[in-house]
Amino acid sequence: MVPHLVTALTGPINELEQRVLDSMPAIERWFRLEWMEHTPPFYTAVDVRNAGFKLAPVDTNFYPGGWNNLTPAMLPLAVQAAQAAIEKICPEARNLLIVPENNARGTFHLSNLAQMRRIFHMAGLNVRIGSISPEVKKSTTIELPGGESITIEPVIRTKGRLGVKDFDPCTILLNNDLRAGVPGILEEVNEQYLLPPLHASWTTRRKSTHFKAYEEVAKRFGKLIGVDPWLINPMFDKYGVVDLVTPAGIDALVQRVDAMLTKVKKKYKEYGIKERPFVVIKADNRTSGNAILSVRDTKDLETKLRKMGAGLDAAPAPLELILQEGVLTNERVNDAVAEPVVYLMDRYVVGGFYRMHAERGEDENLSAPGSAYVPLAFAESTHLPQPGVRPGASAPNRFYMYGVIGRLAMLAGSYELEATDPDAERYD
Repeated sequence: MVPHLVTALTGPINELEQRVLDSMPAIERWFRLEWMEHTPPFYTAVDVRNAGFKLAPVDTNFYPGGWNNLTPAMLPLAVQAAQAAIEKICPEARNLLIVPENNARGTFHLSNLAQMRRIFHMAGLNVRIGSISPEVKKSTTIELPGGESITIEPVIRTKGRLGVKDFDPCTILLNNDLRAGVPGILEEVNEQYLLPPLHASWTTRRKSTHFKAYEEVAKRFGKLIGVDPWLINPMFDKYGVVDLVTPAGIDALVQRVDAMLTKVKKKYKEYGIKERPFVVIKADNRTSGNAILSVRDTKDLETKLRKMGAGLDAAPAPLELILQEGVLTNERVNDAVAEPVVYLMDRYVVGGFYRMHAERGEDENLSAPGSAYVPLAFAESTHLPQPGVRPGASAPNRFYMYGVIGRLAMLAGSYELEATDPDAERYD
């Protein structure tokens, strides 16, 4: 159940594509065995970068919005995956409560919720939307473009259960990453299924934990198909709490960035890559903001870091950083830089789209104001990869590969959630 996008922007990752296609039976068996041992996150969105010489995930989201970017052709796959996911967790489920972001007021957020409601309703559930925002005190119906409407109700807490007026759900689906912290209303909900679990939120989650898990997955997958794991894995360095106020703190960060640039340059030289490498500095915990900065040369870095540091004095919490090898995006939509975003539910790829930004470069973050989304229709779900077609010539083949990378990131997500589960039994 790995669908394939009809419109493909081809790039020259031909050798890797060929290896993946030749290994398809082994890959699918490997995933089946992994899912016997590990539980996938309920739903996931993975940002993928295609550099032409490298294909890698750069971000994995456990609370994906943007379901409204999936086309109607993708809905049957999403519904089927939703049925499989719910059946596994709560086979007798009848009622589902979706908890959105507290600020879910714009058309984009509301259209996302309407699409989610549609998917789970078609999967056979009664669906209501309940907000935990203190500002939502009464039921409000909002009209959407196209004639659809959506009703947001205040969540009610009774003993160990959450619900809305006259609606007692079996399952609570969070579409809120809780970056501002876990509110008391969500704590100790022991009588219902809370998905994803609270330890998946940005209150406790760290990107470095995820990419450590992904590094392990990439090594095992690379060994399976006989490729260098670096071709599918961005190097990273967990920096920890950063001091951007003192010269010594800035100097320490500059040295670490320089060390990573040197490592990436070595890999580029090994593969004969002529591009200039870069390193991305990100917040390790989303709660501090993304703080995304691309660095190709450390000469100007001190000045940029001082500017960043000047705005951190009033920050409520210390800034934790992760340094990540930058992955260029070799893809374009109407001359705008674009990156594929793969959507998954349970263990299935259910859809995807391109995130594009006309004003951003190939080495910049595209998830920024001004970004646009180009939904791409899927081929028939039975349209499997086409062995024998030369690499780079087949859209289904290229998008099969994107689905493999998305599933590798989702598998790393399951490793991450197991490692950080506060209630897990330890046998060390």
